[in-house]
Amino acid sequence: MAENAEGDLNSNVLHAPYHTGDPQLDTAIGQWLRWDKNPKTKEQIENLLRNGMNKELRDRLCCRMTFGTAGLRSAMGAGFCYINDLTVIQSTQGMYKYLERCFSDFKQRGFVVGYDTRGQVTSSCSSQRLAKLTAAVLLAKDIPVYLFSRYVPTPFVPYAVQELKAVAGVMITASHNRKEDNGYKVYWENGAQITSPHDKEILKCIEECVEPWNGSWNDNLVNTSPLKRDPLQDICRRYMEDLQKICFHRELNSKTTLKFVHTSFHGVGHDYVQLAFQVFGFKPPIPVPEQKDPDPDFSTVKCPNPEEGESVLELSLRLAEKESARIVLATDPDADRLAVAELQENGDWKVFTGNELAALFGWWMFDCWKKNKSKNADVKDVYMLATTVSSKILKAIALKEGFHFEETLPGFKWIGSRIKDLLEDGKEVLFSFEESIGFLCGTSVLDKDGVSAAAVVAEMASYLETMDITLKQQLIKVYEKYGYHISKTSYFLCYDPTTIKSIFERLRNFDSPKEYPKFCGTFPILHVRDVTTGYDSSQPNKKSVLPMSKNSQMITFTFQNGCVATLRTSGTEPKIKYYTEMCASPEQSIILKQRSRNVWGKGPQSKIKSSLPLVKFPVLS
Repeated sequence: MAENAEGDLNSNVLHAPYHTGDPQLDTAIGQWLRWDKNPKTKEQIENLLRNGMNKELRDRLCCRMTFGTAGLRSAMGAGFCYINDLTVIQSTQGMYKYLERCFSDFKQRGFVVGYDTRGQVTSSCSSQRLAKLTAAVLLAKDIPVYLFSRYVPTPFVPYAVQELKAVAGVMITASHNRKEDNGYKVYWENGAQITSPHDKEILKCIEECVEPWNGSWNDNLVNTSPLKRDPLQDICRRYMEDLQKICFHRELNSKTTLKFVHTSFHGVGHDYVQLAFQVFGFKPPIPVPEQKDPDPDFSTVKCPNPEEGESVLELSLRLAEKESARIVLATDPDADRLAVAELQENGDWKVFTGNELAALFGWWMFDCWKKNKSKNADVKDVYMLATTVSSKILKAIALKEGFHFEETLPGFKWIGSRIKDLLEDGKEVLFSFEESIGFLCGTSVLDKDGVSAAAVVAEMASYLETMDITLKQQLIKVYEKYGYHISKTSYFLCYDPTTIKSIFERLRNFDSPKEYPKFCGTFPILHVRDVTTGYDSSQPNKKSVLPMSKNSQMITFTFQNGCVATLRTSGTEPKIKYYTEMCASPEQSIILKQRSRNVWGKGPQSKIKSSLPLVKFPVLS
């Protein structure tokens, strides 16, 4: 087939039927070559066809992306399961069809579109171009579009959706993923990421709207349509004004002697963190010059994820030492996550885990609430939230202080939706987090926000500095008051979905069918919760309290000694993640204190293993 079509391939007019022996693939090839107007991605498919690479063609063209914990996310390149011009057009057409059905005032309220700084030359694909195509599809249907004229942090999109009363919004980003990836993150009218049933219904609508409409490729509409508006200045001003709600010591901040280094990891964060520091009264943080400006190749780091710790924070730490700065703040490329490191007296750096930072944030936000609350404020109306795989330290603080703690499924989309429900019920949510360094202070945004979190950490550190207390020392105080919470989280890379599925099925049918493991090494397992199937052995009816999530794998083991271990698949990367935690009450904490010392030094991942009963399951060996 490839030989017969050689001339047509070179002239880009492949309209004849294809005969690969797979009718589904033949149809998909024909559709792609008719519909794709991006010369580079069209050429990628033509080259695969010319070289008879049917398996790769099938992999690229015979399946579609699905919504994970952060929307649609995949590698950039040609194919229906990749992020590219055509799949973004198709996704937006499906969005339009669904939103038109849901909102009679869609044409009055409009839609928000933002983007980060990712790009791939070989596919002629960039976040900015994909954002323009998203806008073009909607503008061609006479929908007002609020398209940011410049790259923005991810939290600006959900913030804008609420502030502008739009029906929905999209952020083109792959956050901290590898440079090859990009994504399409969808927010509903409430400012939270979409959850079921919206995600499933949108996918159905995408399937019904795969052929590009007239005007969908006309990205010139973003320059000519009177319905296109730029919300950048207005939203940035409103966002910075709202930051004042979580700033409690502006005068003290203006006088602090602490210095801060900030890295934006080659992404969008630099200008916005500088503005946030200004709002809080600080002098500007010192930027890492090599990482300050956008770079889609993330050329100075092995991966653009600050969660990886010292190995990717090298430039920041060396600059901090040179500038005598004690605190390093690192926002990921789309500035929705925050990593923090603190220089210790012995010259080592302490890189805080997400769970450790949450302990500090939880203490700080409640302490500030107590000191600044109105006369009518009731602690029983106060809430903090976390995902179920995150530390239970907020639960311990809540039990002692009298406020409420709730947990959700993994993913900030669940947190955002729950916050909205609580706010509508007259409750106050002070802080929410997920262990993968995703934090939300207050409720101005209903998604994790690295920009505001960076300013809050700076204020916390400055306040503690007046009492000659470091962040690490305060963390120990929090644990001593509320109980030590010792956790270990990491992951295995696995690129084969079949292998991942077999691992989890093996756990569900361990010694016999429908039997989970009863021991992990020598440690007895007391309860098992399988959110994928909706099973929970600790409940009288054996049904999980958390909603069943069939599209992702997650099993939690509660051990007889109190340790909790969860194994789950990532919703954004090819990873099997594991999370373990031992929790102690304050009176029991002396037992864990010696073990916890391993956390404060270098190499916590290797040292803490011995204190937690996380032994390899045979299925992972």
